[in-house]
Amino acid sequence: MSHNRNASNASKSGGAPHANIKAAHHQAPARNHTPAAADYDTSLSIEARKYLRTYGLTPPRVDTYDIQNQRALAILNSKKTPIEQYQFLSILRSTNVHLFYRLLSKNVKELTPLIYTPTVGEACQRWSELYIQPEGLYLSFEDKGHLHSVIQNWPHHDVDITVVTDGSRILGLGDLGVNGMGIPVGKLSLYTACAGIDPMKTLPLCLDLGTSNEAFRSDPLYMGSRREKVTAEEEKEFLDEMMAALTERWPGIVIQYEDFKNPFPSLERYAETYTMFNDDIQGTGAVILGGFINGVKQSKVAPKDQRAVFLGAGSAGVGVAKQLTEFFMKEGLSEEEAKKRFWLVDSQGLVTSDRGKLAEHKLYFARDDNEGKQYKTLDEIVEYVKPTILMGLSTIGGAFTPHILTRMAELNDKPVIFPLSNPSSKSECTFEDAIKYTKGKCLFASGSPFPTLKFEGKDLTPGQGNNMYVFPGIGLGAILSKAVSVTQNMIYASAEALSTSLLPEEVKENWLYPDIRRIREVSVEVTRGVIRAAQADKVDRELALRNISDEELDDFIRNRMYDPYTEHDKVNEELRELAAHVMGSPQESHGQSNGFGKITSRPSTANETK
Repeated sequence: MSHNRNASNASKSGGAPHANIKAAHHQAPARNHTPAAADYDTSLSIEARKYLRTYGLTPPRVDTYDIQNQRALAILNSKKTPIEQYQFLSILRSTNVHLFYRLLSKNVKELTPLIYTPTVGEACQRWSELYIQPEGLYLSFEDKGHLHSVIQNWPHHDVDITVVTDGSRILGLGDLGVNGMGIPVGKLSLYTACAGIDPMKTLPLCLDLGTSNEAFRSDPLYMGSRREKVTAEEEKEFLDEMMAALTERWPGIVIQYEDFKNPFPSLERYAETYTMFNDDIQGTGAVILGGFINGVKQSKVAPKDQRAVFLGAGSAGVGVAKQLTEFFMKEGLSEEEAKKRFWLVDSQGLVTSDRGKLAEHKLYFARDDNEGKQYKTLDEIVEYVKPTILMGLSTIGGAFTPHILTRMAELNDKPVIFPLSNPSSKSECTFEDAIKYTKGKCLFASGSPFPTLKFEGKDLTPGQGNNMYVFPGIGLGAILSKAVSVTQNMIYASAEALSTSLLPEEVKENWLYPDIRRIREVSVEVTRGVIRAAQADKVDRELALRNISDEELDDFIRNRMYDPYTEHDKVNEELRELAAHVMGSPQESHGQSNGFGKITSRPSTANETK
């Protein structure tokens, strides 16, 4: 009785809360939708948040894209080291994929070194130490015989492309085992940023085939198996099963191999059976070829009169040189004449047929016109050949000495200088030295990035033969044409398209590669070239594309490129369709309620004026 009296008194005084005696709160109908990470994007409209059931789970203000970018860049710039910046960007990619790609598209030149080379090298070395979240799919040798079942665990229904590595040769850092996952993750980010391949349709794939790195095998933090590297035969059997399992689940998948210690066996075994290519061999060759074509054209020396000294005669270097011979053959030279444009140099000097027993891959370019003389040093060879082109894939830092660079300028009006080794510490020369000792005359492209240089009052921008100019377009071209294989003509076409993608003002400045900030448009041209080559080789299955003009094909490509600025439109379209369905027609839906918030006929966003 006392309790009731107290309650009554409290009620009269207005001090106690009133119970709700009105109609029950309306509950939104139960939905099977589980919000994805991207559904928490703070640039989503209020209506979209209610529809996605994330309303109230993010701060109430709707951000503009510009504000989001400012905030993300401020956080990024507050990080003190590149690896800390890499980690922030990795988390951003996982938690807000569209913001990540909006940020990358606006700052591709500045951010690419943070999400891929050179920072990814340290990330891979420390992958197990820094691991905080799942990224990609791991296939272990212990799962042999059951790879199909493991692949079924990948949560995304559609996959257009995968990048696969076994971590055995990561950026010259040796065998990093499963720590190599950073390579497929970073590479596929560039496929999306550069060519607009949907990030939800990419598969980073790392194979745990053991590691020869004893330090990792004894490291308690290392997250891979503790076994020695499998044998070549065991690897072949594993890859056979993997290739079959991937294409069984995703019949149209494009498979790109990356950073295998020996890249040739898989390329030779699978190239004609699956839609696959190896970027280390074919992509590297194509991007070098694209710059090489422009270098030859801008040098004003006829192809038949070119003389290229190529420092570095390993299997990869020889593979690149063979791709370059294709250009000379397409310019009218015979195969014999084309290969005679090259003088290859290894650790023992000029590669000649009478020098003694040569490795098999060197025989193709071995010179037989040296009249019994052996040339040991690069200085001697430059004096003997008098080259128009000097190329390096030797990883010997500073091999192009001041004397050699000066001599190249004495021999040529526009000497072509290509120090292609990575990283910059192993580059055969720097951009600064090339400009200084050729007195600004050289046509330069490197494998590593070098800063812009002021010379005689003018800013000079170095060319960089970065594979990101070609591999995204090769991948997208194979996807859109539904190619059954990636032919050598498709690889060559990517290089040819790259070489013609420069703007007139870029050619005027003697650039050999286009501005990397135009990479999306460059990728459209490369993709078109790859598709046309697939059609010419009759490996395409999207036959309707054969009947449209190049202009129409470019529009087709652009319309199928993922755009992080328009992804919210898909949610808005779903809202409009839902409103139309509830109200009977689009006109009747304006300003009506669907039970969980007001729906307009066109939901507003904070970014409509972007």
